Formats: sequence, structure tokens, C-alpha cells
Amino acid sequence: MSSGSVGIRDVAREAGVSVTTVSHVLNDVPFARVSPETREKVRTTAARLGYGPNRLARALRSRRSGVLGLAIEDVATTPHAGRIILGAEQAARARGYALMVVNIPAQAEADAGPQPALKSSPEPGQHATDPIQAGVESLLARQVDGILYAAGHRRVLQPSATPGKVPAVLLDAVAPDRSLPAVVADEYGGAAAAVEALLAAGHTRIGLLTTAEENHSTRQRIRGFRDALQRAGLDGASATGEAASPDASGGYAAARRILAAANPPSALFCCSDSLAMGAYRAAAELGLSIPGNLSVVGFGDEELLAANLHPGLTTVAVPQSEMGAWAANRLIDELESAAAEAGPTPPTGGPDPVLLGCRLVTRGSVGLPDTGKRQP
Repeated sequence: MSSGSVGIRDVAREAGVSVTTVSHVLNDVPFARVSPETREKVRTTAARLGYGPNRLARALRSRRSGVLGLAIEDVATTPHAGRIILGAEQAARARGYALMVVNIPAQAEADAGPQPALKSSPEPGQHATDPIQAGVESLLARQVDGILYAAGHRRVLQPSATPGKVPAVLLDAVAPDRSLPAVVADEYGGAAAAVEALLAAGHTRIGLLTTAEENHSTRQRIRGFRDALQRAGLDGASATGEAASPDASGGYAAARRILAAANPPSALFCCSDSLAMGAYRAAAELGLSIPGNLSVVGFGDEELLAANLHPGLTTVAVPQSEMGAWAANRLIDELESAAAEAGPTPPTGGPDPVLLGCRLVTRGSVGLPDTGKRQP
């Protein structure tokens, strides 16, 4: 067998592994679950057969562009959009693909029902009016091989048709029938971990600072908060403040109401870092030191905010970069498996959304309860 005729399927057959495993090993894909022994076997087999990935040849042979499209909502105002883009771009580049990004104006919350997404192109002579459809159409017009769609707050998006017969993967969103692979953050687990850290510090009177804005992310954080308290034998939040707006000013007003009341909590769990920043201001105006008189935990680990508060905010980091990388690798796996089989792109449906864990970032805003002043 000449090296020119050797393909990835030949390497997979000789090594006794799947085509996807060969692709992961030879492209050094992060997070790939491949044992060291299998990696060595694949590399040895590829070297013996004289096989190596040839991006240009692959693109010419498969008539693919080597470009992935990323449609992401509200790049300018979404705190973690940059991390998603960075994770997806780095993963794509590591495997020989480029990333094209389009901004989509954020949609209204999907509680009223699934929102259309990833539609087919309109009829000739017509132009898409839906912002999601317009963004996807823009990517398809540039011959992207596949599409990543990053929404927000784990919205429900209804793919009304396969977008131009290219595979697609959702980030922080799900299709109601699970017809598209998706990756989301485990915000329930992140909130529970934050509450457990407060409980471990000795707090039993823990207040909840949330927002009137209804979305899946907020609901998951509140549920994780309440379940963690219940597992600890506590009835629930000692006080709940609902901010009129999801920013620092809303957090300030809600926190001030809680902290100025009789028998206030010794700690606050805030559903976002912005709300936590407002709580810092309220505590300062009431003469409460953090963490001496009040412990505060946020959610999001927002850049230029959490680490720069004084003291630094203990918060839950959402794995946005990892989500971007996972989605890009999942999409490329679809493309390369289809190319190796020399057939049409297979359906990309999968099991329930993949959950990536949220990490508690410990800084200086959590301390022991001030039993002399803050506990009953």
C-alpha cells in the first residue's frame, strides 16, 4: 500500500480503533478519552503506513472549506462571549480549521416556547428577517462546513430544518427534541458547591440575591441553592432579595433591603457577580465589612469584576472556554467521520446535553460567621 493511497480508515482498521479515535490522536484533541497505550498504537500504525493528515488535500477531496461558523448572541454585552470564541477558535485551529464568527442580536427568553433556530436558507430572491436565520444564512453563504450556535441561559431552540445539510452543535442551548448535540454548564451543581462552601464556613443564615429576570440559568442556580440547604437540614433562604434589574444597582437595592432588616443573614449567595458587586456597596453603606460581618459568593467569575473587588469575590466560574472547545471538537468529529466514510454528513443528534462542571473560585469574600452581630 503506497503512502499516497493510505487514508484515515486504513489506519483505524490496522490499529483496531475507530476513525474518530485516530483523528483525536493525530490531531492532539484536548479532552479526548484515549489511553496512552492506544495513542502510541495509533501513532505507530500511522507512521508505519506513512499516513499523516493533509489539510489541503482533504479540503480538495471532500469539497469542504475547512471553516467552521460560530453564531453567537450579543457579543458586546454577553460577559463570557469572548471565552466561548477563544475556546472554539483554539480547538478549531488545533485541528486545522478556521473559525468565522457572526453576531446575533439576543432573543427574548424562550419560556413562551421553543424559538426557531438554524433554519434553511429562504427561497431565491427572499431575504431572512429572523436574526437567527439571517446569521446562519450569512455563514452558509460563505460555505462553512458546520455551524456552532451559542445562545444564553440554556434557551430552547427549535431547529426547523438542517441548515444547508451541514452539521450543527448548540452551546448553552438545547433543541426540544434533542435533535442536535449540545453542551451546557452545570449551573445547578455550581450553585450547590457555593452554598456548601458557606455551610462549611459555619453559616446557617444564608440569604439569596436573585433577579426578577426569568431564565433557565437563574432557575438552575436557585434550585441548586435551595437543594444544598435542604440537604444540610435547613428550611431555605433566611432572606430573599429579588433585584429589579440584573445589574449592580439592582443588586445594591435588593441587598440593602435584606441587610437592613431585623435578623439579617450572615452570608449572601448572589446569582451573578454583578448582583454581588451591588451587595458590596450595600454592605459598605451599612458599616458591614466583608468577610468580617458578611460573607458573599457570586456566580460567573466575570472578567474585570470578581478579582478586582475588595476583597476579591469568591464566585462560581462557568466553563465557557471549555464549552467552546467541546462544541468545536464535537462538530469536527462529525465532519471527519463523514469524510472518512465518503458519505453524506450523518444526523448530529445525541443524548441529553453534555454537562460541564462549574468551578468554585475561592478568593477573600467568605469568612466565619460574625456570631456576635450577625447570627441569632
